[in-house]
Amino acid sequence: MKQYILNKKYWAPIAFLGMMCCALLFTSCDNSDSASKTIVVSKVFLEDVNSAVPDREVSFVRLGQTIRIEGSGFTGLKKVYINGYSTYFNVVFVSDNSIILSVSADTPTIEADPADRNTIRFVNDNTETVFPFQIRASRPAINGISNTMPNPGEKITVVGSGLTEISKVVFPGNVAVTSGITSDPDGEFFTVTMPNGVSDIGGSLFVEGSNGGAYSPAYFNFKKGLLLNFDGSGSHGYWGTSTSMIQPADLESAAIGAGTVSQGKYVAHRPARIASFDAAKNRLTEVWTAGNGVDNWRAQLTPYIPANTPLDKVAFQFDIYVPNAWKDSGFLKICTINNFNGGEWTGAVYNFVPWIVDGKSVAFQTTGWTTVTIPLNKFYAWSKEAFTFETVLAYREAATYQNFGIYFENSDIKLKDVTGTASEVEFPSKATAVKVYTDNWRIVSLNTPTYNDFPN
Repeated sequence: MKQYILNKKYWAPIAFLGMMCCALLFTSCDNSDSASKTIVVSKVFLEDVNSAVPDREVSFVRLGQTIRIEGSGFTGLKKVYINGYSTYFNVVFVSDNSIILSVSADTPTIEADPADRNTIRFVNDNTETVFPFQIRASRPAINGISNTMPNPGEKITVVGSGLTEISKVVFPGNVAVTSGITSDPDGEFFTVTMPNGVSDIGGSLFVEGSNGGAYSPAYFNFKKGLLLNFDGSGSHGYWGTSTSMIQPADLESAAIGAGTVSQGKYVAHRPARIASFDAAKNRLTEVWTAGNGVDNWRAQLTPYIPANTPLDKVAFQFDIYVPNAWKDSGFLKICTINNFNGGEWTGAVYNFVPWIVDGKSVAFQTTGWTTVTIPLNKFYAWSKEAFTFETVLAYREAATYQNFGIYFENSDIKLKDVTGTASEVEFPSKATAVKVYTDNWRIVSLNTPTYNDFPN
């Protein structure tokens, strides 16, 4: 009987194939086991190389951020859904105990299905796990407030971005409001009622919503900064008998405005004794503070706004009421001292022309009193380079006449003077009987406290 001996050169490949089959068999079993494992999440960490804590345990994440999720059972992971949105992940960054992934900017937040919102769902072949976890959009920001010195009980509108589902507003003096807040679904604004007890020293609003917290600039209810309110804060200056000079008898006090109403006396920049303004005229009316020996900005303001504050962080604010459409002609000239003849588009003045929008004449009108904020670095003398508040203080102190005032002017306007960029567009002046009222002239701080998601 013949015996057959297997040649070594044939044995090697056969053995290799057998080993591969065994390996595949075990791998198949291992993947099958992994796909059957329950995924357990224990912790979530924010990965931020620019932070002092680059790997920080967190309870929420924002769109665009990268997180590391710790737990077990991630091997064999097939899908991740954040707020119901299928989220890409790289298998290189997956182990059985962790996964690193970035939250897509396309992930829905408040518009997500309620059943999916604030969840991360992990899916493998045979099981899935839903982990509750808060998903936020970008940081909220406050860009403006409709009236920064309202009466208690009046409703104000706060505008910005990311202001969704605002649940709390803290006013200066730590006065918190948690009810009666109405938020825009797109996060562009919310409304809230001014409570009693807000500090007269003023400061920032702090708000909390579904995207976290945000501060406003520190200009809310800053009554320490009042230059003139025609009711005892500051002194009204006047002299002579010219038609242009606003005298005490020209001030008005009847309650006007809807929603946010007038506060005591205020100035009509076209007083009742003037039926209308002619075209091509400047300095048609003027209203002033008392000036020398009375106005002392350094003593009044620097305890709250240091002299070394950058000028883009200091502003002139006033409240305005325009009951009928204002367009095509007329503007307010804001004068930091009494040394201007009218018509200037240079120097320490600023011309407020609210009806020119994107190079066109658009009607400006208010239903109630609203706040205008003009950073001092927008005044023409200080708009070309960086200055501090000290520059303005010293300029006023060196002036012969230290009155602060506002003209109503009605001359032709060149668009290039308004925008500071080249343009051939002009707005020829027209006769006008527009009614423009202002009150509560004040200097305020534009400093905004920094809100940190993760205070140390």
